[in-house]
Amino acid sequence: MANFVLVHGAWGGSHTYGEVPDRLRAAGHEVLVATLTGLGTRQDELHPGITLSDHIETVVEQIEQAGFERFILAGHSYGGMVITGVASRLGKRMDAICYIDAFLPESDQSLWDITGEFEHNWYIDSQRHRPACVTPIGFPGEFKVIPGVLGYHPLLTLLEAIPYSGDEKSIPKKSYIFATGYQPTPFPRFAEKAKAAGWDYHEAATDHFVMQNDPDLTTKVLLGLAD
Repeated sequence: MANFVLVHGAWGGSHTYGEVPDRLRAAGHEVLVATLTGLGTRQDELHPGITLSDHIETVVEQIEQAGFERFILAGHSYGGMVITGVASRLGKRMDAICYIDAFLPESDQSLWDITGEFEHNWYIDSQRHRPACVTPIGFPGEFKVIPGVLGYHPLLTLLEAIPYSGDEKSIPKKSYIFATGYQPTPFPRFAEKAKAAGWDYHEAATDHFVMQNDPDLTTKVLLGLAD
C-alpha cells in the first residue's frame, strides 16, 4: 500500500482530480487530496498576503496530519510549483513525484520567471480592482466566484521563488504527464525537460484537466509509481 498526496492547481480545488482519488483508494492505497489556502473549499481564507511558501507549508501540514511517513506526491498545473517546494522540504521521505501538465521550475525560479507576456499581463491587469487577487486566466467577461469550485488566486504565490535544498534529488521515481490537446499551452518545455532528464513520460490527448478527462491514464501512471 502506498500513500498518495495530490495537489491541485490555481483558482480551483481538490475536485479537479475527479475520479482519480477514489480509483487509487479502490486499488488499496491511502489518498490525501490537499486543499490550498484560499482556494477551493477554503475560499473563505483568501487574503492578499498568501505566498507560495504558505501553500507549501499547508501541504506539509496536511501530510503530517495524515501521518504519512512516506508518500507519492503529484501536482497539477500551478500545483507543480507547490510540489517542487514540498519535494525540497520532504524529498527524503518521498517514493515518487508526478507533474500533471504542470510547471516544473528550476531552483529559485518563480512562476513569473517561467511564464510569458500573456500570463504576466493577466496576473497584473486582472487584479487591478481586487488587489492581489488574480482572476482565472482567460476567463471572459465579468468573473463571479463559484463557491468551493472556482475563485480568485493570490498574486504573491505567482511571484515568490523557492530555492532547492537538494533533498529533492533523493526522490527515486519522477514522472510527467503532458496534455497534447491544450492550446495554447505553456507546458511543452517542461515536458521536454522531463523527457531529457529520463523521467517516466506520458502524453494525454486531452485539455489541461488531464485527471478529469483521462482518469484511466492518470490513475495508471500514479499506480505505476507505487510499484
